[in-house]
Parts: sequence; C-alpha cells; structure tokens
Amino acid sequence: MTQKIWNVYLSGEIHSDWRERIIEGTKAKGLAVTFTSAVTNHDASDMVGVNILGSEEDNFWRDRKASGINSIRTSTQIKEADIVVVRFGPQYKQWNAAFDAGFASALGKSIITLHDSELDHPLKEVDEAAKATCRQPEQVVEILSYLLS
Repeated sequence: MTQKIWNVYLSGEIHSDWRERIIEGTKAKGLAVTFTSAVTNHDASDMVGVNILGSEEDNFWRDRKASGINSIRTSTQIKEADIVVVRFGPQYKQWNAAFDAGFASALGKSIITLHDSELDHPLKEVDEAAKATCRQPEQVVEILSYLLS
C-alpha cells in the first residue's frame, strides 16, 4: 500500500526562517510531506503584475494586478492542501495570512496557527478556527509527526 503524502500549505510572514525550520524538521523525521507556499520573494510578488501586464502610476492598481495574479497560486494551493499552517509574525500585520486562514476555514481545511503570545487577543477568532495554535515551528513539526505516525 502506498503511503499518503500530505500536502501542507505554509502561509504568512516572510521575514523569518519559520518555513525552513518546518521543512527541515519534517525532512529530518522522514515525514511524507510536500510543502507549498505563496511567492516569498517580496519584490517578485509585489511587482509581478506590472512586470507582466504593464506599469501603473497608481500603487493601488499596481497592487491590484499583483494580488490578482498571486491569488491564482494561493487559492489553488490552499484548495489542494491537507493542512494549512498560518504564521503571524510580530513585526508586520499579515492581512494576507488572515485572509488565507479565513479562506482555508471556509473550505473546511485543517488549520494550524503559529504566532507569539502577544498576538493571542487580536487573533482569537483565527485561533478559534484553528485545530492547534503553536508558538514555535518545531511544534508544527511535532504535530505533523504525530499525525503521520
């Protein structure tokens, strides 16, 4: 019998190594997991619309072009995910991550949130939709290890 390969979508904050820590942790444990994610190169993501569809003087339309193209990727990958991990970092407000969590919840996806305790109150509704709330990427790895064992 073939072992199921779990598909995990990694959403959220792009300014730390949390994704790499989860990916390396699952590799070290030999877990059958594939990972997908939004484009994490900030400039590539922000500029994709104007780079492909043409320049915009107004930042609203520049961002609108980029978000439209980026949403093709994110919505497809969230739909295909078994689990969605959503990271909220301390430095920036991740509105896109909150949207991803809401979208995943609406699709009935299992969600794991990852954030520091100072964000507990502002994220209480998002955490309520999650099956688990972690403080460290290694806790996500342990959950995946438990689920896949």
